[in-house]
Amino acid sequence: MKFKAITAALVTAGVLATSAPAALADLVFPMLSYRTGPYGPNGTEFADGYADYFTLLNERDGGIGGVKVATPECETAYNTQKGVECYESTKGDGALVYQPLSTGITYQLIPKATADGIPIHSMGYGRTSAANGKVFSHVFNYPGNYWDAASIIVKHLSDVSDGDLKGKKITLVYHNSAYGKEPIRTLEELAKKHGYELSLLPVDHPGQEQKSQWLQIRRDRPDFVMMWGWGVMNQVAIKEATNIRFPMDKFVGVWWSGSENDVMPAGDAANGYKAVTFHGVGDDYPVFADIKKHVQDAGKAAGDGSNVGSVLYNRGMYAAMLAAEAAATAQKMHDTQEITAAQMRDGMENLKIDAARLEALGLPGFAPEINVSCADHGGPGLGAIQQWDAKAKEWKLITEFTGSDREVIDPLIAEDSAAFAAENKIEERDCS
Repeated sequence: MKFKAITAALVTAGVLATSAPAALADLVFPMLSYRTGPYGPNGTEFADGYADYFTLLNERDGGIGGVKVATPECETAYNTQKGVECYESTKGDGALVYQPLSTGITYQLIPKATADGIPIHSMGYGRTSAANGKVFSHVFNYPGNYWDAASIIVKHLSDVSDGDLKGKKITLVYHNSAYGKEPIRTLEELAKKHGYELSLLPVDHPGQEQKSQWLQIRRDRPDFVMMWGWGVMNQVAIKEATNIRFPMDKFVGVWWSGSENDVMPAGDAANGYKAVTFHGVGDDYPVFADIKKHVQDAGKAAGDGSNVGSVLYNRGMYAAMLAAEAAATAQKMHDTQEITAAQMRDGMENLKIDAARLEALGLPGFAPEINVSCADHGGPGLGAIQQWDAKAKEWKLITEFTGSDREVIDPLIAEDSAAFAAENKIEERDCS
């Protein structure tokens, strides 16, 4: 806007010979990334995918709706305090949406960003009950949340147990943080429904010490182990599981415990390990040819190119794609190219991505369709199970995308969001 004002003044003063149209301001998508610390390897892959997709849009399409994209990066080191500081230092730069990439940071930013009128997209993490758009006007967690993930994993364990989990023993190994504790309530409710016995084993940050937990698992001999881990915790857990010869095909992680970084250190012993996911795996999608041509070969990649096609690179790319599609939706809704954070929120709340649009984006079949609404900020809540093939050194989808148990999850979301609304004196929005 300053540039426009200066240009107009110069034209008026006769300094410029012609009145060329002023350049549009960038669309700003701040990156709260972490490339350092114990979670750095995972954070780097996500950040590379996020940055590369926006670079692709700039180089191939001239941005979004003719407006270039800026992605100022701020290092959080997966530290909640640093994440809040990054938010405060960048929110005044025209920020359209924040993707905190941390449940702890998300919890702290929910009241701040809502008061500032800036939307948050905690894709597959954060506060699960933010799926209720009537209470959380500026928070979105589509295409799925932790309770969806827990339900889908339990469904898979039931499927491989001939549809009956009664009397089975399931152990949850979880990161001892807000993130790791998110699925516990859901798993407890599902235990009542399916009749399995649930054991809980917390692992303290960063997760390098797990001997006692896996000795406990060896003693208890559970039928299945679930994992809610991140970073080095996942690597250590998989190694410890192999040390006690726990069957890998009975070990299933959440989508943040299912990257190449988690299984590669264990070598062939990790073969058969599983994780839930909300998007496709690998680089066999047309969009990657465009990334190679316009980003990698042009020397504009965020990294050295070795992460392209990895699980977390793909997730970062997917997060950027969802943000870009929401921005384009906002531009159309408000008939303007230079959208505000408030208009971006509207675009996110009206985001619709069907199979045809995914194909047009070069991502056919990459993820389920999305249809966000005023009341539903959580998306379809679908997930698939992926399994590690150590010989091929790749993840493979072994199930179709399937839905979560809404009979259990929806009442939990309603209960938790109602408690949040009462505590914070929030009046539910009318979404009729």
